[in-house]
Amino acid sequence: SGPQAAPARNCGTVHATAVELPDYSFLSYGAALGLFDRIELSYTRQEFDTRDVGAALGLGRGFTFGQDVWGAKVRVIGDAVYDQDTWLPQVAVGANWKKNDQGAVVAAVGGTDDEGWETYATATKILLDSSLLLNGTLRWTNANQTGLLGYGGNLNDDHELMGEFSAGWLLSPDIVVGAEYRMKPDNLAIAREDDWVDIYAAWAINHHITLTGAYVDLGSIATFDNQRGIYLSLQAGF
Repeated sequence: SGPQAAPARNCGTVHATAVELPDYSFLSYGAALGLFDRIELSYTRQEFDTRDVGAALGLGRGFTFGQDVWGAKVRVIGDAVYDQDTWLPQVAVGANWKKNDQGAVVAAVGGTDDEGWETYATATKILLDSSLLLNGTLRWTNANQTGLLGYGGNLNDDHELMGEFSAGWLLSPDIVVGAEYRMKPDNLAIAREDDWVDIYAAWAINHHITLTGAYVDLGSIATFDNQRGIYLSLQAGF
């Protein structure tokens, strides 16, 4: 949760995120390295636990989909903080390469591939006089549930342009609350895929540590509807 931004000059971050839903659990953790106030290189490991749903689907209770995500992002123009006297937002472009570790199951549910790529462009604008933080992202992707159910499918195999939008209100220099909306492709005949919505709050505990909590509505996941729950993420920079 929270809008994307370009990295700080020559810094590193580590992060861990957990999501608890009625029928599933999600855990991710990883690290990113920022270089020259311009480039960010990142790695994330994602684990999606099907809990009792795994048994109902014949996969076994607690069956877990895992995915490795390698990313690169470059700030192209603008600075979200310092460009207050111009309409110009901070713009970054990036790409991710993802590899799912359950290729046989991905194929069984109708996914075309267990690995895939996506590219995106994101624009961020901070309006300090209005205490607003705005972000919009366009993502070129064919990922099913961000790749946890593979890439492409029997309904559609092509990449599509998906929008992601967020708005935050700065309650103080270290607290922001807001909401996000993320469009998703719908490629699998076996399971409808809904767009995602969340309401979040982020607290910069100090210059190095940020804690984010959110209420998320992820819709239907692998035929199980009403997947709403709690998101918690901790990020530390150095």
